[in-house]
Amino acid sequence: MNDLDLLDAVAVGDERLSIADGVRLFESAQLEDLGHAANRVRQRLNGDRVVTYLVDRNVNYTNVCITDCKFCEFYRPPGHEESYVISEELLYQKVQETLDLGGTRILLQGGHHPDLKIDFYVNMLRGLKNKFPQIELNAFSPPEIAHIADVEKKSCLEVLEILKDAGMDGLPGGGGEILDDEIRNRVSPKKLKTDPWLSCMLDAHSLGMVTSASQVIGFGEDPRHRFNALESIRSTQDKSLAVHGCGFLSFVMWPLQFESRYGEVFGGRKGVKLGAERNEYLRHTALSRLYLDNIRHIGASWPTMGPEIAAEALVFGADDFGSTMIEENVVSSAGSTNESMTEGAIRSHIQSAGFSPQKRDTNYESV
Repeated sequence: MNDLDLLDAVAVGDERLSIADGVRLFESAQLEDLGHAANRVRQRLNGDRVVTYLVDRNVNYTNVCITDCKFCEFYRPPGHEESYVISEELLYQKVQETLDLGGTRILLQGGHHPDLKIDFYVNMLRGLKNKFPQIELNAFSPPEIAHIADVEKKSCLEVLEILKDAGMDGLPGGGGEILDDEIRNRVSPKKLKTDPWLSCMLDAHSLGMVTSASQVIGFGEDPRHRFNALESIRSTQDKSLAVHGCGFLSFVMWPLQFESRYGEVFGGRKGVKLGAERNEYLRHTALSRLYLDNIRHIGASWPTMGPEIAAEALVFGADDFGSTMIEENVVSSAGSTNESMTEGAIRSHIQSAGFSPQKRDTNYESV
């Protein structure tokens, strides 16, 4: 089957891409043809004109981490003069500011702090829910859950059960980068590997928690690594939907952002290309939409690509513009200058691309 026939069959739902198909299309298909097919899938799953967005805030409760990912500019080792654990007063102040701006969700994410016990996380979640019962708390990531489980000598499922009881609504798809262990062993050798990352998400699905999946490209990987990762996500989604009746609500992909550490470690390797430019980003956005046929929503990444290219992604398969990101520290630490955006600006960019903006909550319900 030639490229156009394959894209047409996938667009109408008659065929599923294989890893080999994905690699082939990435290398040979015309960008416009990929965008057209991905947009057809987007329209089939989510309608033609509406693009959603969210008002929320990323709160990093600590920057202490012992995992030493080679690409991370944000973390500090234990005892570093710039290390911190957020105070209750500052945390509550940030949440109130978010609510005052019309926010509906807080993303609580941090490092792998060796000295924080599960009581810290429970008290943080309960305190937030008691003071701000209306706020949605999507918290942590599979690697953070696995770290807490290791500290407490519990399973990830046991930790998730305790945290859900304390007020945790969802588990974001952070710490995924590329779910291919050849790449993970190279760039984050101490971090959770692919199978336990996916297993943690299956545990979250078994509890009915809101989850998302993600991918970061531009570590010097080959296309096959990217599609190995997409296949892992898709097959996990198949299992979750069949067993639990729920799964990943969304997927978002963005290029690696780096200033110094990762570039120093890998930038000098012959033939290594870091990050991704416009065409590669749009190409992989379209192919992600085509490949992940069982995940309804695909997000555009304005914090890494800028709002203009993110708006272009809306005709390459993306149906969500992401969030205002009232506060974001990890990507911005790596050199991104796109640090926040007002709700009005997001709506304007969506409208300029020819779509109707719709504010949503974590569950993609209109608010």
